[in-house]
Amino acid sequence: MVEVTASLERQIHKRRALLCALVAALCALMLLALSIGATPFTPAEVLAVFLRRLGFNSLAVEEQREKVLFAIRLPRVLFGVMIGAGLATSGAVMQGLFRNPLADPGLVGVSSGAALGAVTMIVLGGPRYLLGHSILLPLVPGAAFAGGLVVTLFVLRFARSAGKTDTATMLLAGIAINALVGAFIGYLTYIATDVQLRDIAFWSLGSLSGATWATLLVTAPFILLAVLSSLQLAGALNAMLLGEAEAGHLGVATEKVKRRAVIFVALAVGAGVAFAGTIGFIGLVTPHLLRLLIGPDHRHLLPSAALLGACLMLAADAIARSAAAPAELPIGIVTASLGAPFFLWLLARRRRGLSV
Repeated sequence: MVEVTASLERQIHKRRALLCALVAALCALMLLALSIGATPFTPAEVLAVFLRRLGFNSLAVEEQREKVLFAIRLPRVLFGVMIGAGLATSGAVMQGLFRNPLADPGLVGVSSGAALGAVTMIVLGGPRYLLGHSILLPLVPGAAFAGGLVVTLFVLRFARSAGKTDTATMLLAGIAINALVGAFIGYLTYIATDVQLRDIAFWSLGSLSGATWATLLVTAPFILLAVLSSLQLAGALNAMLLGEAEAGHLGVATEKVKRRAVIFVALAVGAGVAFAGTIGFIGLVTPHLLRLLIGPDHRHLLPSAALLGACLMLAADAIARSAAAPAELPIGIVTASLGAPFFLWLLARRRRGLSV
């Protein structure tokens, strides 16, 4: 009994230490991301600008440089934090829902649906102007968000029969829809012009370069709502790890949990993909790594995933901006180049029965 108690205390201490480390890492990466770029800042200058904005006397920074920091750099950093947190949390929710550590947010078709909406608008929709000054929703991101949401709702409805949603059917339907959507995207790519092909390629590889305060204003409510609401599903997802029948015996409304989980994932991923394009591996690698570190308890896994996902997104964006400066690499190339080998390494360690 004493050994069990000591083991639980060590696990709790490990989880708290990890959360503190992730918060510190996120703050450091935000400072780094604000510092690097075509107009470089020292960390002292970044801190000085924020202190001056808060009314403290600090180091003076040129007005033009200050505008670069607040009008361009800061919304991009906050946008990256939002998208990274949304993708990683969605991945953790999907892995808990399907009871499969290899699941990712794209399984229910939200990413492919968003891609179809965006590509359709690029090829057939004409100019990408604002729908209206009060809406602040560009046509391509709007079509991408709508496409992701519609495809996800279709998969959810297709898997529902006799008042129950079968997760296996939902998974298989998602795979089939992803293949079908891929065929439509292939056809649209085939008939696209050279200019449209460049737009499609740029969007599909992912980038945070389009981040503005208006973009953040549109996406933040969806992603924050999805992430914070997903945290409330932690206890239910823990119960569902035992199986749906067992979770039902414990008083969990499994049908409600499944619907809410899929809708939250659709909101978070759809909003992120709509404005940043397709960014892979954040939603897959992040929760898988954390599960190996702190276990499958979603009460700790979900907030840790949000923090680590934000950290990984900022790190990937920093590499994308500096690796080929003054040009900028698409962030999807960075996440795939780093995420795929790292994930293979994790799988190899797991196969040999080693711990991280």
